Amino acid sequence: MSPNWNKLVRNTRVLPGRKVNLGKDFDPGSKDGDLDKAGGRAALAEAKSKLFALQDRFYAQADRSLLIVLQAIDAAGKDGTIKHVMSGLNPEGVDVFSYKAPTPVERMHDYLWRHQIQAPELGRIAVFNRSHYENVTITRVHPELLWPKTPELDDDDLWHRRFRQINDWERHLTENGTTIVKLFLNVSKEEQARRFLARIEQPEKNWKFSAEDMHEREYWDAYQHAFNEMLSHTSTKHAPWHVIPADHKWFSRLTTFAVLLETMEAMNPRYPTVSADTKAELAEAKKILEAEIRD
Repeated sequence: MSPNWNKLVRNTRVLPGRKVNLGKDFDPGSKDGDLDKAGGRAALAEAKSKLFALQDRFYAQADRSLLIVLQAIDAAGKDGTIKHVMSGLNPEGVDVFSYKAPTPVERMHDYLWRHQIQAPELGRIAVFNRSHYENVTITRVHPELLWPKTPELDDDDLWHRRFRQINDWERHLTENGTTIVKLFLNVSKEEQARRFLARIEQPEKNWKFSAEDMHEREYWDAYQHAFNEMLSHTSTKHAPWHVIPADHKWFSRLTTFAVLLETMEAMNPRYPTVSADTKAELAEAKKILEAEIRD
């Protein structure tokens, strides 16, 4: 049974101007009641086939670009989403950028600079694993990480100014041919605990866990507040947010596929057509090649 793709997308969308409360508005454990995990795997295979065909036309047409923004708290499944969802795309046309602490060179520029230089080229898809939104989430929880410093602004002025700057930058991108898909992977505190335990108990996953993860977990409520503010102030008509329920990995990936499918289908990419002169050249080349094969 195929899922209702449109319903999946509709349930995730953050309407512009909506005041978001993740604890009340979006259930991280939600899933399609008519679909089980096995059915989800079949639906994923179907979605991958559709997405691959759309990307092939998108890459060939090369008149627009696509930026996928992945944002979430630790262990919500960002890396897994890239591994499983992006496997439905041709890697030749995809670039993945993972943003960590800024380098000294990056700190010499404004906070959006390192993202601007990695915006996708026409015909290509860029995935930001974490993104420019770190500058209104982790820096809000840990203001000592903020850069550049703006001591003349109080807290509310600072964050509202950054929300406006980000919205303006994303509008600039969309008005110049980049479609933006923003995905917030919404995981519960209990499920995060389960995933941390799995990283501790399974030797092959030990490398994924550090004491810093437990330290950051102490700031759970502060992060939820920062996420609520981010979603409330930066979900716009030109670049809306989608809140993906992330407690069930299979359903999280299926929902992500639904958003990407809707986005690329709306773009309606087509293979380029060729001129009459080019068609004549193709016909002549065909004759020559067919003669060689017969010989």
